[in-house]
Amino acid sequence: MKTIFCSILTRQSYYFWANGDLRKPYNKPASLSQITSILQLFIKQTSICHDNLLVLQLNIKKEATTMDVAIIKYNAGNIYSVSYALKRLGVEATITADPELLCKADKVIFPGVGEAHTTMEHLKEHNLDTIIKGLKQPVLGICLGMQLMCRHSEEGDAKVPHMGWNTITNVKGGLFNKQLENKFVYFVHSYYVPVNEYTAATTEYILPFSASLHKDNFYATQFHPEKSGSVGEVILSNFLKL
Repeated sequence: MKTIFCSILTRQSYYFWANGDLRKPYNKPASLSQITSILQLFIKQTSICHDNLLVLQLNIKKEATTMDVAIIKYNAGNIYSVSYALKRLGVEATITADPELLCKADKVIFPGVGEAHTTMEHLKEHNLDTIIKGLKQPVLGICLGMQLMCRHSEEGDAKVPHMGWNTITNVKGGLFNKQLENKFVYFVHSYYVPVNEYTAATTEYILPFSASLHKDNFYATQFHPEKSGSVGEVILSNFLKL
């Protein structure tokens, strides 16, 4: 980019090919029309250099703004990060533990960062465990929310922390487009769900594990879509379209 501008300013002419490559200069001064052509081609090339995911991101349907989305409120962190991510998609979610609001919502998100046993006891105390299992609309569990959807947790045993960016592979189901194969998402967890018949995406860290699950109307991600940039926004928007 710097080379192009310097060449224009010094009026030194280049063979400027359609693919944007610069070739060996020659001594004849560039005309104004040549400089204009170079500028136009430069602008055209830079304007089409978009990641496919960003293009998908721009295609998010605006009708999602009228959707009734509920985020389950309980004693686990990260709830407001999910709320802010939805706002970026034009959705104003309701953060609630009210069973009536959860049952009538179009979509329900079950996020969380914390310790499984204490959190499950809190859910049981407020009858939220029964409410969540009985939901009929699409439900998305995130991180701890995914693990709490499982029948059993070994949390409390030895753990192997996994924090940072990693890729998702073998993606399938409603949360994922084929363009999301091998894309990076953000993880923060110490326990994992083994690969099983409900695995919707896989990640490798020491061994393969379930990065996402899908069964019936329940979807889940071990990673944090709300912290995964444009890839995460595509995944959240896919959930909203279910």
